[in-house]
Amino acid sequence: MINIKIGNCLDVLKELPKHHFHTVVTSPPYYGLRDYNTGTWIGGDPNCPHKRLTKISKDTATGHANMYEHGDVVGDAIYRQECPICGAKRQDDQIGLELTPQDYVSRLVEVFRGVRDTLRDDGTVWLNLGDSYHNYRADGGSNVKQSVHSTKHDQPESSPHRANKIHGLKQKDLMGIPWRVAFALQEDGWYLRQDIIWHKPNPMPESVKDRCTKAHEYIFLLSKNSHYYFDHEAIQEEATDWGTRDRSNGKYHNEGTGLSPHTGLEKSYETKNKRSVWTVNTKPYKEAHFAVFPTDLIEPCIKAGSPKDGHVLDPFGGSGTTGLVADRLCRNATVIELNKDYVDIAEKRIMGETPMFTKVSIE
Repeated sequence: MINIKIGNCLDVLKELPKHHFHTVVTSPPYYGLRDYNTGTWIGGDPNCPHKRLTKISKDTATGHANMYEHGDVVGDAIYRQECPICGAKRQDDQIGLELTPQDYVSRLVEVFRGVRDTLRDDGTVWLNLGDSYHNYRADGGSNVKQSVHSTKHDQPESSPHRANKIHGLKQKDLMGIPWRVAFALQEDGWYLRQDIIWHKPNPMPESVKDRCTKAHEYIFLLSKNSHYYFDHEAIQEEATDWGTRDRSNGKYHNEGTGLSPHTGLEKSYETKNKRSVWTVNTKPYKEAHFAVFPTDLIEPCIKAGSPKDGHVLDPFGGSGTTGLVADRLCRNATVIELNKDYVDIAEKRIMGETPMFTKVSIE
């Protein structure tokens, strides 16, 4: 059963049953990255685009073409609260367009308080977050033109600086958003159990010349309590490198030491515990916004975090990948999404990729 709920996750979470879900697998909107078109503008010029059109291109394979077609925009093209062109005021429930990282973190802490109420006492959260850079120009100038040679795409001649300078951050600072969120959730009572590295073999090309191209994101494993459901056997890996060391001798085999040998030392091991670096290619879904969860990334989270016929929650449903994978793995799923266009995409995708007997409800 897949249940899609339309609305602000802060409101919808209050309506969900308490202590119900086994695990949460989710990827909130990243801070300051793009506009998911859920806001309305009050006043000003109704014909104004309320965004920096110079930052959006229709001629590139790096993702900006998708933004152009769907109306999404890169971070420094977004007017977050007031349009400086026509003076319109923005009203929006979406997360990700806060003026400061602190405001963004605070809102996510509030969301996950609601999540915690819906989780069973042995429940877990698998939280995927990416990072952002601060591109405010203190001198009021513009960033220099750069090229992404692999895609033959030129950036605009100049990039206007962001309207808000963030206290404590310098131009070009990595903001450390994932860890800010993780530590804030830890302080709010969550157990921060692990940071998992999502290694991307096919990362987005970058034209930078003073740092490496980014090829990873974080997945944080959090739990409601110190003891929780975690099926490590369900996600074990093939132990192709086991047995390369001779373990037949050593301190655990010296008589009189009081130390016991390794359990099952003489067995031939075929599996090993899953490691904390997961190599998964990004796989964009052409009809959705391009920030789509790869199914291979979600599968181990759901397998380890919930039993068969268990209940999985995604408060930032997007194109419905968590629900799709949960259904494939014989789990029930509830996904929450603010943008009705994405709900339509999720419904179409789920109905097209799941068995005919799958039940999907939209509320």
